[in-house]
Amino acid sequence: MSSPPSPSASPVDAVAIAQAHQLYCQLTGQCLRLAFDRERMWYELLRTACSLADLRQVILYLQREIRFGRRNVGALKLSNLLQPDRFEEDLQISRVCLRPPQAPPTSVPPPRPALLSAHEKEQRRQRALEHLRRFKATLR
Repeated sequence: MSSPPSPSASPVDAVAIAQAHQLYCQLTGQCLRLAFDRERMWYELLRTACSLADLRQVILYLQREIRFGRRNVGALKLSNLLQPDRFEEDLQISRVCLRPPQAPPTSVPPPRPALLSAHEKEQRRQRALEHLRRFKATLR
């Protein structure tokens, strides 16, 4: 997160800071004033090319972790959230895929058709019909 902003990143201005702060307050249900010290912390975070989508993802991730008791509610404290290194780590963890890698499909040979005599086929057909009759009788 300490790398310079990418050329395609939008400039960090008062509007961007206000939008990020408003999103934070909306998602956390808090009403915190946007004082100069907080503006500076938002500026530092946003200049690292953090987007509103990233902010939303991290907040929702932290809320989910708090709900399941894996994180402390202090993780959502604005002064903790706005630390660029911690934010970057939480963002990356929120993107981690915790599913085991899928095993490559094994090639299973197609089943060979059963070579049954006409008599065996007729016996199986009669057995299947008998099973169906019994099943119908249980439904009545």
